[in-house]
Amino acid sequence: MSPNGGGQPTAQMNIGKALERDFTSFENFQKEFTNAASLVFGSGWAWLCADKNKHLFICGTPNQDNPLMDVNNFEGTPVLGLDVWEHAYYLNYQNRRPDYINAFFNVINWHEVSRRFDALG
Repeated sequence: MSPNGGGQPTAQMNIGKALERDFTSFENFQKEFTNAASLVFGSGWAWLCADKNKHLFICGTPNQDNPLMDVNNFEGTPVLGLDVWEHAYYLNYQNRRPDYINAFFNVINWHEVSRRFDALG
């Protein structure tokens, strides 16, 4: 996250190209990520991950689980995560998780996400 974050990754960033390739548009990615974050029941996380072929996918995990653990039915390396445990947003959003999820898109540090994606090789 960054106070200067948000928006969309630039077309020159590999993560931007991969989002277009795997979700057809940034708007589709945003919709799917929002849906995954909304579907986590109780505490957990929403993730943007890359598989071994650097194809992006979105998933949600309960509690403290993450995509690197062997308790999931998917394999991937997270490049972006959103904590949807109530403690992450209650002070600013009380029980309004949808508002918190929408606000998250205003602080995503796409340069860092891109760096993590590029580091996968």
